[in-house]
Amino acid sequence: MELEQNTVKYEVSEGTARIVMNRPEVKNALNLEMHEELRAAFTEASSDEDVRVIVLEGAGDAFSAGADLKSVAHEDTESIDYGHYLRETYNRLILLITEIQKPIVAHLNGTAVGAGLSIALACDFRVASYDAKLALSFMKIGLVPDAGASYFLPRLVGLGKAMELALGGTISAEEAYRINLITKIGAPDELIETLHAMPGQAYGMMKQNMKEGFEKNLAEVLEMEVSAQSQAGASVEHQQALNHFLGRT
Repeated sequence: MELEQNTVKYEVSEGTARIVMNRPEVKNALNLEMHEELRAAFTEASSDEDVRVIVLEGAGDAFSAGADLKSVAHEDTESIDYGHYLRETYNRLILLITEIQKPIVAHLNGTAVGAGLSIALACDFRVASYDAKLALSFMKIGLVPDAGASYFLPRLVGLGKAMELALGGTISAEEAYRINLITKIGAPDELIETLHAMPGQAYGMMKQNMKEGFEKNLAEVLEMEVSAQSQAGASVEHQQALNHFLGRT
């Protein structure tokens, strides 16, 4: 189906939901309307049984320039509570993205800076075009990295490199790949095809176990694996895959 939205395009084709941030005139900077429409699109993709993979990308030559500060600071800049704004916008979006059990690919088709990059960090995989430029630009305007960057970035690249990136320097796709910030360079098609072949239920539980493994001790993670494996072992997907492996089909 297609959602009738102004700032986000949403379409489903052959099991892939494409969510496109569509404000190319401002490099897909996020305003309040886009936040609402992104949440609607991700919610629809999560609940649609025909969707197996979700792809987030930007219209034009950018992924996202982050927060549309002009829309945030349209009144008295000295009285703005950015923390309250975060709770109502980015925090809700990031938590929704991380709760979705389906594979989510951020296709960095161009510039990804500030909170735009933060959103990509919350996705399962990041594929960047060869000319993509990535940066956390918060410190340059006297703000701290937000929208989950403080959580995801150190886990992806290590604490030292995360703190270096937080200083605001721009890096290329090649450098991002070298430090494990992105999954691959180029088009996301091959990765999407691979993800389509994954058993959906098992993938969702694997995703949850991997993320919670950072916070829990070994004994807790082992029990999570026991629970997940019991469910996966009883699934139709497992039986079909096992029969295929054993040559029964």
